[in-house]
Amino acid sequence: MLTDKALKALRPREKPYKRADEKGLYVIVQPDTLDADGNVSRRGGIWWRFKYRVDGREKTLSMGTYPDTSLKLAREQRDQARADLAAGVDPSAKRQAQKAARADTFETVARDWLKSLNVKQTTVDQLRHRLETYAFPYIGRAPIATVRAADVLGMVRRVESRGKHETAHRIRSLCSRVFRFAVASGIAERDPAADLKGALAAVKTSSFPAITDPKQIGALLRAIDGYHGQPTVTAALKLAPLLFTRPGELRAAEWAEFDVEGKTPEWRIPGERMKMGQALIVPLSTQAIAVLEELRPISGNGRLLFPSLRSSSRPISENTLNAALRTLGFSKDQMTAHGFRTMASTRLNELGFNPDAIERQLAHARAGVRGIYNAAEYLPERRRMMQSWADYLDGLKAGASVRAIRGRR
Repeated sequence: MLTDKALKALRPREKPYKRADEKGLYVIVQPDTLDADGNVSRRGGIWWRFKYRVDGREKTLSMGTYPDTSLKLAREQRDQARADLAAGVDPSAKRQAQKAARADTFETVARDWLKSLNVKQTTVDQLRHRLETYAFPYIGRAPIATVRAADVLGMVRRVESRGKHETAHRIRSLCSRVFRFAVASGIAERDPAADLKGALAAVKTSSFPAITDPKQIGALLRAIDGYHGQPTVTAALKLAPLLFTRPGELRAAEWAEFDVEGKTPEWRIPGERMKMGQALIVPLSTQAIAVLEELRPISGNGRLLFPSLRSSSRPISENTLNAALRTLGFSKDQMTAHGFRTMASTRLNELGFNPDAIERQLAHARAGVRGIYNAAEYLPERRRMMQSWADYLDGLKAGASVRAIRGRR
């Protein structure tokens, strides 16, 4: 028989393996998923299964994952399935019939909402994983119109009780988006999750560590120029402060997205690769073009600017740039790859550039109707800003005295 202590001690291996409880109940321990660079991209898991026979055929019934589905709850589900079998009812057939009868459950509505999102697939997968892990096991089967604020609170309190305060807030907000979708679809009348604002413990938030002092920025840029790692990583490090896109957008950049020979050199990032699902134009300074021209003989014959060493069809991992910064002597509390965005935002605002143009170049979403924009918004102003920013960084790198380059508001 399994115990909670034994379950907590289970660790993923190279291949899935089983551990039995009793009366047909067992767990499968799934291996971690690794990316092309050998880093863990998704944790495995401990999945509950119930094995039984109907008419001489062996069948299995899924019962969730541990620890979200506890040992006690898994055994209760197993006992109910055994009772169904004793009554001549196939547990799997019963579950399918229940699903068919619950067309408007929280889970089915949530999955429809996920399909409606106009964001990149990795974001959809992340949201789906959170719902499947934290919400569906508790409120997924309930008709969405009947879910109360107390039901949602009980669910997020379970998450909070495990010390995952930030996750609890995210799940409440995520459920609220599903309920609002249901209201807009005429399936529910209100959003019960909205009643829980302030009910959870506050989370102390902090921005990504970033260097924003001009003299320290100069030292960072000089360190990057002295980096002796892979040429593709060196190029990515040099482009990060010049372009200040999100790290995921930069590392997955494709040569076909760049136009460096036209009148107005630019990088057009398609919406499916953007966090908010909307395309972005990144004007290219002469300094950025110079880095790209140095990189072209190295990776220009392939699709990606920064291919992984293990597979030319996959980009460098999300940890590569942060690892390079650590190699250069900058700790995780000093500077991160995402910190180049904070650096640019802070300095550009202090230097007097139009805040709306800065926010558009950062691809930050804006509330309400103003959140709907086209890729060319403020584009002439952004072109001037990006070249001035690159020139300013050159000055800091050369050790020049800090001098304001007032942008046009």
